[in-house]
Amino acid sequence: MSNLADYLNLVVSGAVQGMIIALAALAISLSFAVARFPNAATGDIMTLGAYTAVIVQAAATGSLLAGSIAAMLVTVALSVASYLLVFRKLADRPLVTSLIASIGIAFFLRSTLTLFLGFDQYVFRVPIMRGINFSGVRILPIDLWLASISATVLAGVFALLFLTPLGRRMRAVAADSNLARASGIRSGQVMITLWAIVGLLSAIAGIMVGIKTVVTPELGWDLLLPAFAAAILGGIGSPVGAVLAAIGLGIVQELSTPLVGFTYKIALSFVALIAVLIIRPQGLFGQAERVR
Repeated sequence: MSNLADYLNLVVSGAVQGMIIALAALAISLSFAVARFPNAATGDIMTLGAYTAVIVQAAATGSLLAGSIAAMLVTVALSVASYLLVFRKLADRPLVTSLIASIGIAFFLRSTLTLFLGFDQYVFRVPIMRGINFSGVRILPIDLWLASISATVLAGVFALLFLTPLGRRMRAVAADSNLARASGIRSGQVMITLWAIVGLLSAIAGIMVGIKTVVTPELGWDLLLPAFAAAILGGIGSPVGAVLAAIGLGIVQELSTPLVGFTYKIALSFVALIAVLIIRPQGLFGQAERVR
């Protein structure tokens, strides 16, 4: 690294990467806050969304919008079906049961994709545009698009959570599901909305990762660990904390590249995960819970 501009380029790249991680981290944080378990299938649902989008794009005269809409429909349907057919039936069991079930869904999805599509790499067709140069700091237009879309989606989800009656009901179920049910809140509708949002966020995150890199069966798995680390670092069940932690983690990962290399920068997620669990288990923005 020779000068300040190189580091600023890494900061910009890390911020974009962090905005993508934020979508996955928000999906995990929401499932943990409301459904009370971390959904390990989030990564592979992202992979399914990316595959759906890239295949539909190839079959629909190159329309990325058509591919994205198809991907969101597929992942929302899968996420809601997972709740109705699996997680709802395990609601009265220990939470680790739902976690193990989500791991099973993840392996099933990955095995199915590999069986039918193999390990070939798929690439989104996006316009090649020259980067914008600001005194040595180079910003790619596609990164601006991805960051803008991510910010819009995150703002939309937070608006739903904090500005609408549905969001208030969702937060009430997250705070105390029994009290919410006694107050007349229909938890079933809330949970279906939750899992639809999780599917939507997963599809968008998967498509963005596919645009930035290539679509492979490991696409979602590679992003799952940073997303989990961000969700824990920000505070379990704290959506705002998960997003802020994801952006910070993305920047730190990119800044570490000159020191540890591209391959090992993901190890920082392990370090952050372990450090937070030891020093501050409730995360940076979470609150400690008392065990009665």
